Amino acid sequence: MELLIFFNLFWQKKSWKNFFAYLGPGFLVSIAYIDPGNFQTDLQAGAQYKYGLLWIILLASFAALIIQMLAANLGVVTGKHLAEHCRKEYPKVPNFILWILAEIAIVACDIPEVIGTAFALNMLFKIPLWCGVLITGLSTLVLLLLQQYGVRKLEIFIAFLVFTIAACFFVELGYAKPKSLEVLDGLFVPQLKGSGATKLAISLLGAMVMPHNLFLHSALVLSRKIPRSFNGIKEASRFYLIESGFALTVAFLINVSVISVSGAICNSSSLNPDDEQKCKDLDLNKASFLLKNVLGKWSSKLFAIALLASGQSSTITGTYAGQYVMQGFLDLRLKPWIRNFLTRCLAIVPSLIVAIIGGSAGAGNLIIIASMILSFELPFALIPLLKFTSSKTKMGLYVNSYLVSAATWIIGSLIIGINVYYLAEKLIMSLRDNHLKLVGTMFCGILGLAGMLVYLASIAYLVIRKNKEGTHLLALTASESPGTANVSGDSAVYCLPREDIVNMQLPQRSIVSDLD
Repeated sequence: MELLIFFNLFWQKKSWKNFFAYLGPGFLVSIAYIDPGNFQTDLQAGAQYKYGLLWIILLASFAALIIQMLAANLGVVTGKHLAEHCRKEYPKVPNFILWILAEIAIVACDIPEVIGTAFALNMLFKIPLWCGVLITGLSTLVLLLLQQYGVRKLEIFIAFLVFTIAACFFVELGYAKPKSLEVLDGLFVPQLKGSGATKLAISLLGAMVMPHNLFLHSALVLSRKIPRSFNGIKEASRFYLIESGFALTVAFLINVSVISVSGAICNSSSLNPDDEQKCKDLDLNKASFLLKNVLGKWSSKLFAIALLASGQSSTITGTYAGQYVMQGFLDLRLKPWIRNFLTRCLAIVPSLIVAIIGGSAGAGNLIIIASMILSFELPFALIPLLKFTSSKTKMGLYVNSYLVSAATWIIGSLIIGINVYYLAEKLIMSLRDNHLKLVGTMFCGILGLAGMLVYLASIAYLVIRKNKEGTHLLALTASESPGTANVSGDSAVYCLPREDIVNMQLPQRSIVSDLD
């Protein structure tokens, strides 16, 4: 009933105009859900397990919507983003460790962007993969040059290219003709057939729900004007929910279509021997053949352009997230080009080594490993977010409901459970199949078990530790009733956007034009 009332209010005078004022952060965040890492894991999931892992995409998209909603609410209600809350809440050592983990997550997110860009350059200009990895370092300077024309104009251009490839996959679905019942079965019947499926499931989770996105979304919402009244904050939260829901639904459909096309074509009985060989070790560099029924000889070129756009648009989210993470955890700011250059260099080193030694297949595997790292690190951003948004001393009237809290803790527990299951399984298999002597096997077993215990103990610390710091709410306090807020809502005074967030988000010469 509350939802119906809200949608009725949404179409009233000025409501739709207010919605467009909040439009932006959710779409920028959603770019991370259709980056090269997602394409790589989607392609492999479809080629190896047909539609059997689609349920992971559904679960991850549902989880992403709830989690991104909480991240936005934290910023809207408190006026501070997630990294700032961590610095205020945790002692120096845990805070420093959380910062290091957040930086590692950003680098892990940047690795697929580097490799995806290198694959795109290889398809467009036949540039060797290792040369493409080096050239991607220059993309930082190109990106910053384009930003001078306004971030929103750049986002629209990149979104157009990414949606181009999405349209191609949607059309390709008509040619591939995946069986509807099998697709629905893959979406709604959970299954994991073997350790390989578990590995890909973790990669899909890591590629969908990224730790740095939580820091990013909670900060981006601070760049908008929000009325500091009960109605104003409720409206902003709901508009951000609608925006995120729409953006993530598009991302969900893109991911489902990529897996379905890959699954249908690579498991077809009429597949020719050359394409069958490509499907056995499918990566971004070989995937353009999936679109040849739609695009013909242009399939590789357009796929490469969209892949290039996907990688570079994801660089925006990584750069901004890195700035907010550093500013929040350390109260330290770097110029965007320095921050972007440092992050890109850290991602280039492992990408270059793997590209030289392992070639295309090795680079593709590195994307999977990077996505797994993101999944393992997710609890260290997710748990603080859940603790903060469930705390009445921090959120006041806007604290999570019992239903939302239960749903988010269940989601977090599932992610942690899958991670621990995979770690335990890999540890047992490696100890069973190694050729070391008994002493070496015992040492490796003790070392692996100790690592798992440290991982679980760190998570337990974040879960058990009680919040100690309250928040000086910019919103109404618990003593002010919603009824009073309804009366004073029209005359609410706007809290101007945080200048440090605005200045960090946009180049100086573009601030005024981009915010209007």
